[in-house]
Amino acid sequence: MALTLTSVAAVAALDYDMVIDVRAPSEFEDDHLPGAINLPVLDDAERARVGTIYKQQSPFLARKVGAALVARNAAKHLEGRLADLPGGWRPLIYCWRGGQRSGAFETILAQVGWRTERIEGGYKSWRRLVVDQVQNLPVPSPLVVLDGNTGSAKTEILGRLSGLGVQTIDLEALANHRGSLFGAMPGGQPSQKTFEGRLALALARLDPRRPVVVEAESARIGNIGLPKQIWAAIRSAPRIRIVAPAPARADYLASAYADLTGDIDRLDAIVAGLAQLHPADTIAHWRSLARTRAFRDLALGLMELHYDPRYEKHRARGDRTGETVLAAESLSDAALDQIAGRVADLVQTAQPRD
Repeated sequence: MALTLTSVAAVAALDYDMVIDVRAPSEFEDDHLPGAINLPVLDDAERARVGTIYKQQSPFLARKVGAALVARNAAKHLEGRLADLPGGWRPLIYCWRGGQRSGAFETILAQVGWRTERIEGGYKSWRRLVVDQVQNLPVPSPLVVLDGNTGSAKTEILGRLSGLGVQTIDLEALANHRGSLFGAMPGGQPSQKTFEGRLALALARLDPRRPVVVEAESARIGNIGLPKQIWAAIRSAPRIRIVAPAPARADYLASAYADLTGDIDRLDAIVAGLAQLHPADTIAHWRSLARTRAFRDLALGLMELHYDPRYEKHRARGDRTGETVLAAESLSDAALDQIAGRVADLVQTAQPRD
């Protein structure tokens, strides 16, 4: 039985006991449906072998060899991951185009007696929905941008807004990157396709009657490029800018980047990578601060000479008509609660610009 995917929201609402991607591991790693697990019926080497036979010998021989490999791998899955599942188990299966690989596995599982369904069009049908959502459709809710110089605790405030019931999308969490030269996170970034799938789901879940807050970003978050609709919405949205003194921001950064300050060699290498942008004596001073663990002084220097000038230059090129400034003398936990409450009040009345 084939299931037709009609929208990203419909995918988010799928109710199956397991979503199984039967493609090769490299295909699954590049991107997959949310929540899917990988039970390949052909691994990467086997898929390449069948493809070579198809091109160099004959389609018939390729199908015969492929069928034997699929049956062998299906048996491994039945005796492994699927061994203890009950008779009422209900899986959803897909491959690249919803054809031979998923069809063969669906047949085998259906013969066992499980209530098996297959996605019509496979992964490609999901990808078409994602592209349409993030590239062609407008952001469904009025967007409000939370802005502020480096160290203004924007991401933490965004999380507190969510706790207050405000709609938010944490783009940096979706990209697994803090959006700066020092922003790499453990585990690395997802693929561009995976990021777009995560974003499509976040957009599809929005209540269009309520504003949504996102953090101010450039066109790229690490290696991830923002799709055109969200980027256009960010550029035209009203902004709430947090303005905090440099010492408070430096203290916050030294704490928030504890994973980086715990790896001095990595921190030193990143600072050294700024050599083309700053005089040699400045770089040497910053590296010395890193090596001596003077993280607050390092943060102050980076903000004064590197980050703040770049933020101000970028802002000077934009339209600041829709900007509201919130002054914050402290970024302590108590202060962040207060700031989040003030932002939440402003968001309720924010309207998108024409």
